[in-house]
Amino acid sequence: MQYLRKTLLAITSVLLLFTTACNSKKDGAFKVIVHYKNADKLMYLPNSGDSAKVVSAVKVFFEEIPFGEDQNPILLDTGVLKANDGTLTLKGNGAQENIYQLSVENGPIVALINDGKEITVDIDFAKHKDYYSISGSEASTQLKDYLYTYSDKIYGANVAFKAMDSLKKSGASDSLIILATEKKNNELDKLNSFINGTLASNKSHPAINLFILGFSSRSFQKDMFENALNESVKKFPDYKPLTQLKTNYDNQAKQAQQQQQEAPQLMWVGKQAPALTLPDVNGKNVSIADFKGKYLLVDFWASWCGPCRGENPNVVAAFNKYKSKNFAILGVSLDKEKEPWQKAIAADKLAWTHVSDLQYWNSSAVKTFGFEGIPYNVLIDPQGKIIAEALRGEDLDKKLAEVLK
Repeated sequence: MQYLRKTLLAITSVLLLFTTACNSKKDGAFKVIVHYKNADKLMYLPNSGDSAKVVSAVKVFFEEIPFGEDQNPILLDTGVLKANDGTLTLKGNGAQENIYQLSVENGPIVALINDGKEITVDIDFAKHKDYYSISGSEASTQLKDYLYTYSDKIYGANVAFKAMDSLKKSGASDSLIILATEKKNNELDKLNSFINGTLASNKSHPAINLFILGFSSRSFQKDMFENALNESVKKFPDYKPLTQLKTNYDNQAKQAQQQQQEAPQLMWVGKQAPALTLPDVNGKNVSIADFKGKYLLVDFWASWCGPCRGENPNVVAAFNKYKSKNFAILGVSLDKEKEPWQKAIAADKLAWTHVSDLQYWNSSAVKTFGFEGIPYNVLIDPQGKIIAEALRGEDLDKKLAEVLK
């Protein structure tokens, strides 16, 4: 595993959305003794051009990772590396288990958990793999082992994903893409099995599960994440950061569900689709009525809309899966300019009819359907009746599978 830089904040960013600050620390004093060698490898900092700036000392920061609203690390203590080899002692205070990081200027980060009063860290700055070891903290050692294994498995998943993406962009055959997709899914399954296994096997240190949940949110589906969170809370019912995480997650899920139910655009199901005619990329007028007799997904999006571009692979997959079953898509863009609109169509491989009056939110499409955000869509049956709307991700495939038997 390469030097761990800024990883802790990146991984806990998901948890920051849900948790609140931990209880105040009172009588949990502990210290971290750092034995280091080859610090000269950090004394040459990159400067302009090919030159380097030589420094006489390197700072070390000992910080608490807050699982709360403040997303910045809480600085607890500092030290300085002045020689190639040496020792320094850093102090902290935590009444309950929490995640800490030892952050070396222009160097690595070491993740720690305060389950011991005296934790020893040995770092060799000449190494980029297996560059540190820990004693005096069982939880910190377990966390290190997790990070190393996770790094290897996420690397395999990323390689498989990039290979699949390259094949799709190069227009490779369906058989090659299917094989690459299966490999990517297998790598993700291995990764998720490892995460689930670690969560299940950890019996003593709730901070580890709290930390790992941040990793799981990257690869778990929603139901997998919720199950992992629920099982962790059941295992560690007295650990407030976990119970607070669950409470806040549940509250946000309820709010999202309520907002979806109350959204003004969810009013079209059961009604006849309104008339809408807009020019396509060649200036030819196309109407919703032109598709009567087919199941039609009217997909509202724009090249500048990040969530839309993120959803496009799901729409492409649905189109490729069902296009031979009396199914079509009409893309309706809220773009302002033709060139970025056309480039996005090509880049995302949106191989269906596209229309736009290039009027942004003043588009007649917005006035006709009354939606307030994109991506948004409506599914119209062959008789012109809207049978579903706001279908995203798996919901789109499930609905199409239901009606296109």
